[in-house]
Amino acid sequence: MRLLKTTASTAAIMLALSGAVSAQLNELAKAAGKLYFGTAIHGEDLNDSSQQKYLGDSNDFGQATPGNEMKWDATEPNRGQFTFGNGDKIANFASSHGQMLRCHTLVWYAQLPGWVQSGNWNKDSLTSVINTHISNVVGHYKGKCYAWDVVNEALNEDGSYRSNPFLKVLGDSYFAIAFDAAAKADPNTKLYYNDYNLETLSPKQQGAVKIVKLVKAAGKRIDGVGMQAHLIVGQSPTASTLQSVMQSYLDAGATEVAFTELDIRFSRLPSTAAGLQQQAEGYGAVTTACLVVKGCVGITTWGWSDAHSWVPGTFPGNGDALLYDRSYKKKPAYSTISSILAAAKTSAGGAGTAAPTTTVTTLVTSTTAVAQPPPATTTSGNGGDGCVSPQWAQCGGQGWSGCKTCASGLACKISNDYYSQCV
Repeated sequence: MRLLKTTASTAAIMLALSGAVSAQLNELAKAAGKLYFGTAIHGEDLNDSSQQKYLGDSNDFGQATPGNEMKWDATEPNRGQFTFGNGDKIANFASSHGQMLRCHTLVWYAQLPGWVQSGNWNKDSLTSVINTHISNVVGHYKGKCYAWDVVNEALNEDGSYRSNPFLKVLGDSYFAIAFDAAAKADPNTKLYYNDYNLETLSPKQQGAVKIVKLVKAAGKRIDGVGMQAHLIVGQSPTASTLQSVMQSYLDAGATEVAFTELDIRFSRLPSTAAGLQQQAEGYGAVTTACLVVKGCVGITTWGWSDAHSWVPGTFPGNGDALLYDRSYKKKPAYSTISSILAAAKTSAGGAGTAAPTTTVTTLVTSTTAVAQPPPATTTSGNGGDGCVSPQWAQCGGQGWSGCKTCASGLACKISNDYYSQCV
């Protein structure tokens, strides 16, 4: 492949990009100033030694989220009977491999045991049930969880509240009750509202903004919004859209945001080379947006290999959503993420610096902000229609038909066959 002429100032960047082949995602994310790059782990994954090798590599996945093992039906199947064995298995695995733990989830309409679903509750009794459950579960893992998804998937697509036993009895006061109980059980853990389809400016996104404001207005603590980011190839939001969405949650009073269950699935299989490029672009947009927004602390994928994804079982005919294929080989999306993170590390001055300062973290300061400098207009077009791409944006690669012109002072650098970016 042909490279642009390399100067002394760009040599370090090119070195970082070439190093992305061997450098791994979590170490690159931390070097770029983020807290982690992680993955979900399900209990059955740890029964497979071949999976343990990958899941326990903290250079790749420095944070673990239990998939089902800390949900209500798993931890309190009968009232007052608490079981933590399966959750402990994942917590101990993460600890023994030097990984952070994101704990998931406390109050959710699904995977509720029958005694909660069918109970004859009033406000006092259901409040007691919530407080007891959260104090026991969060208390058991006190000091071990970087964050808890306190309330999960409480919104309909139109931004209204999803019907569930808590809403029926307590109304929207159950949000504050749950967050207050979690804060009391572990004052040092981060408390999140977590949901899917929160990645675009929409009624549901506004519903999440409302929840943040609601909890804070009640005088209770809510730290973050988790964007699950279960996305579809070819339909993923742009980096600029993701930046605006994240900023809306921060403006509402959250102190941090995170991508908590990221995967980008094909809606039709088998996947194609062109589709894999589109998938890589989607993963690249998420990574770029997280780098730009200072309050974005990290990215978690919902699994690591296509061979063990939840997607085909939930969306028949869909799949190939993750960073490793069914043969445990890295896909173009992996190379794209590592290249973007490596370039951000170099620009920020090397490992150990704060989340990319100066140029990157000043790109978005409000929901209407744009890059400055360098200025950004659009990332669509072929470079001959006046489009200009900002720092970190894609500008080339196999199958790329978007903008190929970088903003003033930037050059389009090849990081792999599928991805070139403005640095």
